[in-house]
Amino acid sequence: MRKTFFGATALAAVLLASTAFAADPIKIGRVVHMTGPGAGGDAVSHTPNVELWVKQVNDRGGLKVGGEMRPIEMVEYDDKTNPAEMIKAVQRLATQDDVDFLLSPWGTGFNAAAAPIFAKYGYPQISVTNITDEIEELSGRFPGMFFTLGSTTGFVEGLRDTLNTLRDSGAIGNKVAMVNVADSFGIELAAVAREVLPEAGYEIVFDKSYPLGTADLSPVVKGAKAAEPDAFVAFSYPPDTFALTEQAIIEDLDVGAFYTAVATAFPAYAGKFGSKIEGNLGAGGVNHDLDSMKAYRAAFNELHGNFPENWAAATYYAGLQVLGQAIEGAGTTDREAVIDYIKSNEFDTSVGTISFDEHNESKHYWTVGQWQDGAFNAVAGVGVPVGAEPAAKAGWK
Repeated sequence: MRKTFFGATALAAVLLASTAFAADPIKIGRVVHMTGPGAGGDAVSHTPNVELWVKQVNDRGGLKVGGEMRPIEMVEYDDKTNPAEMIKAVQRLATQDDVDFLLSPWGTGFNAAAAPIFAKYGYPQISVTNITDEIEELSGRFPGMFFTLGSTTGFVEGLRDTLNTLRDSGAIGNKVAMVNVADSFGIELAAVAREVLPEAGYEIVFDKSYPLGTADLSPVVKGAKAAEPDAFVAFSYPPDTFALTEQAIIEDLDVGAFYTAVATAFPAYAGKFGSKIEGNLGAGGVNHDLDSMKAYRAAFNELHGNFPENWAAATYYAGLQVLGQAIEGAGTTDREAVIDYIKSNEFDTSVGTISFDEHNESKHYWTVGQWQDGAFNAVAGVGVPVGAEPAAKAGWK
């Protein structure tokens, strides 16, 4: 377990009776993939944003609740990217640590597994790294669950529209090789793609799933190449995104559109492959030209000495902003009141103004990004301005 007061000096962390932190802290719990296959995604998209947000809040004295400034105290556990461990840890945070609020875990499947516990104890669940077409059903079963990163269908339609733009320009034909990681994220996206892409005139000439944690993906890429596709699409998680790209370079997979999902937006992806990823498409993206995005990225860089990844990080930080603004707006740590405030208000965030519809979904997200001239900019989205137009991939130079 880790208890932290990000942003406080060592002395202030000890002397919480000081003027700055006279009030009782607001305890916020988080279950983290510190180890296991999800550790890379959590460490890039979640953890540095928690550190930034808590530091910013505590540097100004905390969140204003009932006329007093209350600092944030984080209580964290490692679940080893194991759903059973995650459920036990969330239960412990709710019952033994008695935290005021919980942050959602990283990953679609983990959010679904945690939802009943969040709901049982009345916690709002701003589930950011969670893409699903079950938003209406889940928000009906769990009224405190909110969705900010979009639906499965929205993401696949963004990919379809991007491929359509490339096809209309003559850059690609109709043949698509598709692979997916065999967990709820990849399975659901692939299932929707099997309907949406053929309806748009695409032929899926290769369709393969692989278990989460698969180390050797060379047979997958070799099989895709043998099908002679015009486009390669992978609904992948970070380790496989890196592995699939590496194998595509080795095999010289010659396609006009190469798409991998989670981690394509990571700076480490560009750091590993350099100019070879020019033209690579991936999940999400951001619009670097937004003033709110510029402010967020500058603050992130000031704290961490590097810039955030170019997709879920900004939206996860926005989810933290929503929680903080809702606590202050409701003027209480009563969780039911905070949930009601989230449902009925707008929030100024790093990705722009966020509000939620009747199904607790924000219609404000990017779906596809592309590496162009060393930057990963959004080329498709829902309710948001994109940062660039899609372009064909021209080899692995």
